[in-house]
Formats: sequence, structure tokens, C-alpha cells
Amino acid sequence: MAPKFITRTISMAVTRNHLFTPIYSSAIALPRRYCSSSSETINPSKNEDKPKSSSLSSSSKNKKGKATAMSRLINSNPWSSELESSLSKLSPSFSKTTVIQILNLVKNPSKALQFFKWVQQKGFSHTDHSYFLMLEILGSSRNLNAARNFLLSIEKKSNGFVKLEDRFFNSLIRNYGRAGLFQESFKLFTTMKSLGISPSVVSFNNLFSILLKRGRTNLAKNLFDEMLSTYGVTPDAFTFNILINGFCMNSMVDEGFRFFKDMARFQCEPDVITYNTLVDGLCRAGKVDIARNVVKGMSKKSLDLNPNVITYTTLIRGYCMKREIDEALVVLEEMTSQGLKPNRITYNTLIKGLGEAQRLDKIKEILERTMRDGEFVPDTCTFNTLMHKHCQAGNLDEALKVFGKMSELKVLQDSATYSVLIRSLCQRGEYDRAEELFDELSEKEILLDDAGCKPLAAAYNLVFEHLCKNGKTIKAEGVFRQLMRRGTQDPTSFKILIMGHCKEGTFEAGYELLVLMLRRDFVPDAEIYESLINGLLQKDKPILAKLTLEKMLRSSHFPRTSVFHAILAELIENRCARDSASFVMLMLERKIRQNITLSTDLISLLFGNGQGDKAFEILKLLYENDYSVKIEELVSLLSQKSKLLEACKVLKFSLQKDQSVDIELFNSVLSGLSKVKKAKEAFSLYYELVEKGVQHQQLTCLEDLKSALEVSGQSAEANFVSKRMPSGVAGLRVAKDMGHSQKTTLEAKFGCPISKRQYKKE
Repeated sequence: MAPKFITRTISMAVTRNHLFTPIYSSAIALPRRYCSSSSETINPSKNEDKPKSSSLSSSSKNKKGKATAMSRLINSNPWSSELESSLSKLSPSFSKTTVIQILNLVKNPSKALQFFKWVQQKGFSHTDHSYFLMLEILGSSRNLNAARNFLLSIEKKSNGFVKLEDRFFNSLIRNYGRAGLFQESFKLFTTMKSLGISPSVVSFNNLFSILLKRGRTNLAKNLFDEMLSTYGVTPDAFTFNILINGFCMNSMVDEGFRFFKDMARFQCEPDVITYNTLVDGLCRAGKVDIARNVVKGMSKKSLDLNPNVITYTTLIRGYCMKREIDEALVVLEEMTSQGLKPNRITYNTLIKGLGEAQRLDKIKEILERTMRDGEFVPDTCTFNTLMHKHCQAGNLDEALKVFGKMSELKVLQDSATYSVLIRSLCQRGEYDRAEELFDELSEKEILLDDAGCKPLAAAYNLVFEHLCKNGKTIKAEGVFRQLMRRGTQDPTSFKILIMGHCKEGTFEAGYELLVLMLRRDFVPDAEIYESLINGLLQKDKPILAKLTLEKMLRSSHFPRTSVFHAILAELIENRCARDSASFVMLMLERKIRQNITLSTDLISLLFGNGQGDKAFEILKLLYENDYSVKIEELVSLLSQKSKLLEACKVLKFSLQKDQSVDIELFNSVLSGLSKVKKAKEAFSLYYELVEKGVQHQQLTCLEDLKSALEVSGQSAEANFVSKRMPSGVAGLRVAKDMGHSQKTTLEAKFGCPISKRQYKKE
């Protein structure tokens, strides 16, 4: 248990010395930094005259003052014609420097974009620097769709003055990666290549970083080979540092060593960052003694290559992870003997390790000494460590006191501060207090603040579960979306929220999260898909249900046949002809058993919707796959809707497939075609009957057909029919009078029974 005296010691020392400054305060007001290499930094003064006198220096100050005044105006007012008028009065014209300064000072990305467009409309010609900056503003604020559209419009909007370069793509690729959208990063990389823009080493470095953060080690290796063989791009020191770090972070230290040895082949000398990366990987793998030997060998490699504070801090962390605290303290002594001064991370790492080892007396000793000498002032990480230890020991009240002391001393509270308390409160069943802290976290938008540690979505799963079980999924999703904006997400969190939406009946919101989950390359389980599909069908959203099932198949889950049938039934019920057709084709492709009633309804829907070609395409596919439809029902429906030509084609198809069809349907269709002057089509159907050897003498419409052929001038066809008409027209009329409703079937070579009417005629 972390004793109270440690907390009191910190509190008294901080208050007494007035030394505390929040460690991340500088990050809050930092200017935007957009590039990963010096070649991609923004230099707003490029191509402008450099100041040569004090008068020019004064002019520069005036420009900065003007930019500040205009940005304040933009930040404090909605964009409108009145605002534009006010801006014009402040500055009728704009220099390149002023535009860059204003873009940097405007807080809202959408307003920055409106200003960007407005000055262009006023005649300002944007340079590659202002385009690049605007792209970075959109990308870094997670307005990624807007950023992509902006990127691809640059050449057109600049009238070809600004050419797309790899650095523009690198910027957005990097921001996609920060948002956790690794697939989008690769799509943009592909787009870049398709536009004929050759990727640089920076492009590949960005992709390596994104891939390895997602554990895609094989893809990273393949990309490295592609970089060398296809594009002839030579890796630099940054490349190897990224690769070594990435493979070590993925517990592939041997692979990291391979890249370390490979550096010499490309004339890349390992620097202290390279060694620190390797040492970190070895320590994470538990090979701390080997890491220590690597550190000892650094100075032997080069006189200019010496371990730094990060090197020793990494070793201290490695020994702390193995609970070898005495060795960690030896490394601390070795570090100070080398003239290196431990920093806040060093001390916080050691304090955390001492806490894990229950060496609380040593924590007190270090804190008293370092704060007395002004070497170290407890910060957010220190307080978070103490709270974590209190929570682990079951002293939640003490943890809450530390939390209160942070507020009192104005110590920055970050995601870790809140998550450790919220999780502990949930574990104790104190959900109301946990929800209060959760609401505070959400309202203050602490998760969106770059200050402090990067939040972990999984740390909030307990409170997400509580909220989703109690009808508060929207509240939980609000915080989860803040986490996503920081580029952190967790598949379990996605599931909790999606299932929460399903429980509350907000299935469309659940579907939106499913799409986001897939975009981040997570694979939803079958339960998520089935819950969404069932719910969307209940809400009469069959198209969304169909899309969900298609995604389910791509995730290698195979739903029951009944699920396919349920979706198809709803699509047909909602008269979604095109979607129904594509869905049946998917079913056939996936070898899903067909339902004859649904197949018939689909073909009827397609005919009714004017998609006859698609109807026949699917009809043929069904029969090719040994399925069938209710031909008689289909022909009857078509006839009732006066779609006689379609009915005629279906009957021909039935003859080709040797289907047994009531002869009265042939009578009805032939008679109808004859009456609407479609004698050619009617004769074609009749001829098929004759060719098939059907006892066409059963037909009672031949007189109508013969007359229609004669009227249309088709005497040869009329004579063909006449020769095959039964002798005695009167007999035929008697047969007709005997009732057309009497059921008959095709026979002849098909072996069908002869109708009563035919017996009478014979």
C-alpha cells in the first residue's frame, strides 16, 4: 500500500517551493508542426524579400499584428458576408506571410478553409506553402475526407501553378495513420503512384511506421523489398530506426537486429537513436542484460557515440519490469557518474518500479531528496502512478484524495488520471461516481488534449459496458469518438457500443460503428453481425441488412441460409429490385440454397420494374444451378399485367427447360398476342410448341393466330398454322365452350396425361 506520507511529502514540497509547472503546458499552445523531415517544413518567408533594414523589421511586426487582429476576428465570429467585409477593411490585400500567419492562428479548421478560399477569390495566389499548410490543418484536425478532397483539387484550384508532390501525399498518409486508418493510408499511396508521383523515402517511412504500429510485420517486410526493387529508393537512418523499433515492439527482436546489421550495407551509420531503439526492444523482450552490453559497446563503436539519458532510462525501465530494482538503482548511479542528469521520465520510471516492488521507503527517500535539491518536481505521471498503486491496493479513497490534490495544485489531469479512477470505481460497483468522472472527462474534452499520455480505449470498457447496459450508449459513444480522434481504439470497445445500440434499437448507429470498425482493420465477430442484421430487418432496413451481411462474408463469417432468405424476402417486400437481384447473384456465387417462392417473386419484381433483361439473366442462372421458379404463376402474373411479350419469352424458356406448363397458359398468351397484333411473336411461340412435339391440337386459339397472321401479311406462317389445325372448326368452338378453366398439361414426348377435351376431339 502506498502510504499517505508519500502524498503529503509531494504536496508540501510542491506548495512550499512553488516549483510546479504542468509538464505538458507547452504542448497546449505549441504552433502546428506538420512535417517528418526538414524537406517538408513550412517556410512562410520563402520567395519573399528578406528584411534588410529596421524599417522592414517594423513592417514585419505590422504584418504579424494585422494577422493577429484578423485571426481574432475570425475566431470570435461565424463566417458571413459581414465578417468578410470587416476583414477587407483591415487588409485590402494580403502578403504570403500574412496568409500563413492567419492560417496558423485560426482555431477552427473549417474557418481556416473558408479564409483560404476567400482570399483566393479576392485575387490572392496561393503558393505551395499555403496549400501544404491548409492540407496539414485539415489532416491534423481529423477532417480527413475534406483533406483528401482538398489534396486532389490542388492542381485544378491553382490552375496548374502548384504541382502535386510526394510531400503533400506524405502529409495525409501520416494523418490517416495517426487516426488509425491504415487502409486509407495505403489507398492514398496507391492513388499517389497512379498519378505518376514517385514515392520518396519519407513516404515509405510513414507507411512503415503505420504498418508496424498495427502489427503488420509481413506487409512491412514486403514493402521494404518493394521500396528497394521496384522504386530504387534507398533507406535512410530514419527508415532503419522505424523498422528496428517496429519489429522490436512486435516482439521480433531478432528481425530488428537483422535490420540493425543491414544498415552498413546502405552506408547508414547507427546513431544514439538507433541504439536506444534497439535497447528498448531488448528490454521489452526481457533481454535487459544483453541490452546493457549493447550500451557498453556504444562508445567502442565510435568516440562520438555515447549513451544518453534516454538510454539509461530505458535500462532502468527494463530492470524495473523484471523487478530487479537493485540493478535499476545501480544503472541510476552509473548514469549520474557519467555526468548525466536524470529527468522527470527517469524518476517517474523508477518510482513506478519501486511501487511495483513495494519499495515505498525508497520512493519517499528519492522524492524528499530530489525535491529538496530541486532536481525533480512531481508531475502528472507521478500522481497517476500513486493513484494506480492506491487503486491496486484497494485504497480507492486515498486515490481520490490524490486526485483532489492534483486539482488543488493545478497539476494537469490526463486520460490516465481519469481512467484509473473510473475503472476502479466500476470494479467496486460505484457506477454513479464513475459516471460523474466520465461526464467530467467528456465535457472537458481531456481525451482530445495532446498534453499528457495517449489514452487507451480499453481502459474505459468497464464504464462503456455499464452505460450501454443502462440505455446510455450515446453518452458512451461520445467519449469513444473522442478516443478515435486521438487515433486510439479497441475492438472490444467497438463491440460493447455496437451491442449497446442493438439493445436500444438504434441499429443504424450500430451500423455506422461497424463501418468505422472495419475501416480500422478490426474484424467484428459473428454476434455483432447477426445482431445488426436481425435488428435492421426488424426496423425495415433491408438494404443496410444486406450491406451488413456482405461485410460479414468478407470477415470470413458464414451466416445461416435462413438469414439470406430473410434479407431477400424483405428486399422483395420493399420492392428493392436492383438490390434483390445482386443479392441473389451473391447467393448463387456462395452456393446458398434458393427458395422457389422467393425466386419467383424476384423475377416477377424485376419484370414489373422494367428490368426484363436482368430477370432473364437471373432466371437462366437459377436453372443453370439446378433451381427453378413457379413458371405458371410467373406467366399468369405477367399476363395479368399485360406483359405478354415477357410471358411469351418465359413460356419459350419453359419449353427449352422441358418444364410442364398448363396448356391453357399457352392458349391465353397466344390469344393475347394475336389480339394485340403481335402475330410474329405468337407464331414463334407456337412454332416452338410444334418443334417440341407437343400436341398443339389442344390449343383453342389457332383460329385467332391464323387470322392475325393473315392480317399482318404472313401468309406462309398462316398456312403453316392452318395445316395443323384440327378438322372441324365447330368442334374446336365446342371444345372452347366446354370451359377454358379445365386443367390440361403438355404431353406428347413428355409423357403427360391427355386432357378430357383431347379425348373428346379424338
